[in-house]
Amino acid sequence: MKRIYVLFVLTVLVSVSGFQYSESYGQPAVNRDTIILAAHEIINETSYCGLATIDSSGQPHIRTMNPFPVKDDLVIWFATSRTSRKVREINYNPKVCVYFADHLNAKGYVSINGSASVIDDRELLLQMKRDYWNGIPGWQDKFVLIKIIPESIDVINYKHGLNNDPESFQAPNISF
Repeated sequence: MKRIYVLFVLTVLVSVSGFQYSESYGQPAVNRDTIILAAHEIINETSYCGLATIDSSGQPHIRTMNPFPVKDDLVIWFATSRTSRKVREINYNPKVCVYFADHLNAKGYVSINGSASVIDDRELLLQMKRDYWNGIPGWQDKFVLIKIIPESIDVINYKHGLNNDPESFQAPNISF
């Protein structure tokens, strides 16, 4: 009887907390809004991120990027040279990954898989202009924008209790 009571109490606590147990490894599934909130915290506290692309031979390339502030929709925007290797790679294969992390302060990471497009829109570029571009002669003709629409996101955020699954090491994730 005592065992049944303990199981009942645990079930009620899990239900009240908003967690649900997933079928794999008995790990709690996390609310989608919590994952998005936790992702925004890591992203907003990170000035730079990694952008991974694939070239025409299938070789991955990653570089450090300075994204524009990320809005609620988690669409990522960058500016880059229109003649950059990343522009060629995105035009060849739009599948990319953007990685934000704060390992120094051990807060966690966000990995966003998505589809990128090169946006050659001078008016939009002027609206998104950064002050330091004034020091780049002819920047209006040199830059294009990269827009990344998220398809899935993995988030580790220790503050929110979002940790890797102890068996699979899979981070909590959602698809868009």
